[in-house]
Amino acid sequence: MKGGKSKSDTKSDRLSVNKKSTAKAGKKSGKAAKDPNKPKRPASAFFVFMEEFRESYKKEHPKNKSVAAVGKAGGDKWKSLSAAEKAPYIAKAEKRKAAYEKNMKAYNKRQAEGPQEEEEEDAESEKSVSEVNDDDEDDDEEGSEDEEDDD
Repeated sequence: MKGGKSKSDTKSDRLSVNKKSTAKAGKKSGKAAKDPNKPKRPASAFFVFMEEFRESYKKEHPKNKSVAAVGKAGGDKWKSLSAAEKAPYIAKAEKRKAAYEKNMKAYNKRQAEGPQEEEEEDAESEKSVSEVNDDDEDDDEEGSEDEEDDD
């Protein structure tokens, strides 16, 4: 081809650009810092089941240290359970979900109230900083005029 790019060349260029841009974006901008006070999401019914299954599996297989083996065995066991056998785990998960939703409402209420107070504090601190800087600038200007007068 005369001077033109093939389709494969343009695709690889696009891919390389996308990879670079996502790598840079992840490092520089990153995600917002996580709030340590935010409630954790509740475990699903499967993970509630796995909490109990891990304990029983460790008792039956004390020499097995593989996390993957425990997870695989737990997944197989979960698939083989009937709906009636899964019911207690589903009920526990629903209770945890209800508690989580209650905690999130309280958390969101605190967040709605909290930023207003923080904004007022930030405005005051910015104001005091700018006043201090203005005073410093005035001193510098007066000092430079005195030096010119001495010459």
